Amino acid sequence: MVPLCVIVGSLFGAAIISFFISEISITEAMAIGAGFGYYSLSSIFITEISGETLGVIALLSNISREIITLLATPFFVKHFGKLGGIASGGATSMDTCLPIISESTGKEWAIIAVFSGVVLTIIVPFLVPLILTFI
Repeated sequence: MVPLCVIVGSLFGAAIISFFISEISITEAMAIGAGFGYYSLSSIFITEISGETLGVIALLSNISREIITLLATPFFVKHFGKLGGIASGGATSMDTCLPIISESTGKEWAIIAVFSGVVLTIIVPFLVPLILTFI
């Protein structure tokens, strides 16, 4: 359920943000959100399909997601519960963000973070092109 909630929340949040940025369509915003923090791969797909400008936006957006998770996970856990830190990390909750997530939530939550990160990492190469190509 955790990866599914991250997917729905990320896509919904990106769709909402698109209403405030007139230069980016809802489809493009959702494709950026579907990167789930996996900037090295999602930005390549987005660049190939939609161009360099959107690819750079995706890169910066997903790097920002990772940095925010690294800095704010204790805040997220305190105010949104232990899954808050895992959800904010997206795909990076299994690797670069795992130490701070584990420290903030406890080691028993690390397996959930790894599982969620693996599932999201596997989904990115399918979901990003699907959104940009068919939606």
